[in-house]
Amino acid sequence: MLKHQLIHPEINAIIGRAGHHSKILIADGNYPASSTLGPNAQLISLNLTPGLLTVSQVLEVLLTAIPIDIVNTMGIPADDPYASKGDPPVWDDYRRILKNANSKVELEPIQKWDFYDAVASRDLVLTIQTGDQALWANLLLSIGVRQPGE
Repeated sequence: MLKHQLIHPEINAIIGRAGHHSKILIADGNYPASSTLGPNAQLISLNLTPGLLTVSQVLEVLLTAIPIDIVNTMGIPADDPYASKGDPPVWDDYRRILKNANSKVELEPIQKWDFYDAVASRDLVLTIQTGDQALWANLLLSIGVRQPGE
């Protein structure tokens, strides 16, 4: 019987095989998930309808199942119209979720094209496509280490 909130059998199987430094992409509804999939990654589609599920909802559940070392957001290019508006509102939601999960991990933006390169790496084991409509909502998680006694 699972003790964490994650009950999706395929996602549990994939993260159960993953190790330290493996990466998981939680993609928003606009992300081209099928055409940017890394060579070792599997795609799970949870985009039921626009707005369901959200990246925040998936993050909240994943944090109950695996330790996370790094959380990368897709950085906004300086020439993008959204760049002058500061951090996207959804990033504050991620910060709240991390804090509520007692995580000390901070969001680390990486530039848009570097983000795509990171997703295409052999370290990506899973892309979870959501129906999230928030702008700049993509998250790239790096799996951490389970500490002794956990």
